[in-house]
Amino acid sequence: MLYESTRGNHRRVPAAEAIKLGIAPDGGLFVPSEKVIIDSKKLQEMITLDYRQRAHLILKEFLDDYTVDEINNCLQQAYNTENFTSPAIAPLHKLTDSLYILELWHGPTCAFKDMALQILPHFLTKAVDKTGEKSTIVILVATSGDTGKAALEGFKNVPGSKIIVFYPDQGVSEIQKLQMLTQEGNNVAVVAVRGNFDDAQTGVKKIFADRAFNLELQNAGYRLSSANSINWGRLVPQIVYYFSAYLDLAAKDMIKPGEKINFVVPTGNFGNILAAYYAREMGLPVHRLICAANTNNVLTDFIHSGIYNRNRHFVKTISPSMDILISSNLERLLYHVADRDHNKVIHWMTDLQETGRYQIDEHSKNKIQEIFWSDYANEDETLHTISKVHRRFGYIIDTHTAVGMKVYEKYTEATTDGTKTIVASTASPFKFNESVVKAILGEQAVRDQDELQLLHVLSKTSGTDIPAGLKNLDHKPIRHKTITGSEGMAEVVKDILEI
Repeated sequence: MLYESTRGNHRRVPAAEAIKLGIAPDGGLFVPSEKVIIDSKKLQEMITLDYRQRAHLILKEFLDDYTVDEINNCLQQAYNTENFTSPAIAPLHKLTDSLYILELWHGPTCAFKDMALQILPHFLTKAVDKTGEKSTIVILVATSGDTGKAALEGFKNVPGSKIIVFYPDQGVSEIQKLQMLTQEGNNVAVVAVRGNFDDAQTGVKKIFADRAFNLELQNAGYRLSSANSINWGRLVPQIVYYFSAYLDLAAKDMIKPGEKINFVVPTGNFGNILAAYYAREMGLPVHRLICAANTNNVLTDFIHSGIYNRNRHFVKTISPSMDILISSNLERLLYHVADRDHNKVIHWMTDLQETGRYQIDEHSKNKIQEIFWSDYANEDETLHTISKVHRRFGYIIDTHTAVGMKVYEKYTEATTDGTKTIVASTASPFKFNESVVKAILGEQAVRDQDELQLLHVLSKTSGTDIPAGLKNLDHKPIRHKTITGSEGMAEVVKDILEI
């Protein structure tokens, strides 16, 4: 399996090279050059397997320059009971006979990013060996909250690597910020960026695209790579949990062989739902992919109109990991629905960079609308949904999952589609406890309480322990204090690397 750039100006490369590079040198994103198909017979055979075994069967199709032993080694180091509190890794929770929650937050940082970022460092260290790379790999990450901590946790003290995480200074929750600022490790750095996530993400992309800067780094013995979902090695493990969720339903006889289901995915950068798209393209029986947005509903507008327009007011919401106006992974979908026409992709991405908007052709729009449906939830709807789910099911969800649940409700009202549906739950409610406690117990319950105190309130309310990764954050020393504007990010990288 070789990987090609969505912008067509770089040679095809094996998986290890694509993972090591992170982003293609021409500014595009790597995609597999051919389709992988999991037929119904193979799907049936996977029903009795555990998560790691299912993952191996899928990953070996995409990473065929890795040996069986190498993939198994990566899987064993990532998906184990030391890293994940559930032996199922990504368990399903049943709400009704037709609605299920896929809990993707049982990893060390209590967010779905752990599903990929516990395995990516192992993919990357093997990729460095396989490609004969002698430079130290520098992982650059822009985060809207969860990716940063998950990447830091995955890459800390990994030999031959350094990781630098940029986050928007006022754009993450207090717990997310403390998780990052207290991060230990001899190869980690965390930097606050004045502005929003798009400022941080654009700054990181500019660094990757700056050839002179990259040459300067290489001369100093460093090579850049990414742990954002622009890196194929980050995206491909996410395909696994969609297959595994479907297989779990089949194993419990909740669905018939070959029966189609829906997935609802709260998303901002489009990576998580793109993994579901790849699963569908591989043969997973999926009817609709329901893209759930918050008030920053640029994706909803795009799916309805075919016009992507980031020229709008940026809103800070209670679901901050989705506060994004430039959805990087959408470029991969555009490449596929445009029948791999990289000239179209270049045209659209140039328009986005120069004008903040682009409009795709009718053919591509129709292909997207055949698969995707989208709507958004505002702040009041999000809080009301948390309360409603708790009252009805005795189950507590975070703000991002609540966005997904509300959008699913809107979908069923609009379509009357009764297809069995799985909602991707992307974070533990403990990570966004202020909003969750407010929704369940009322405004007075959060008055004069900070997020760290509210951890204990939510623990008492839910009858569950505070996750280990969130305990005692206020007792840990602040290790990272650098702040920069987006224009100074490259200089900060040089300072951290002492170039």
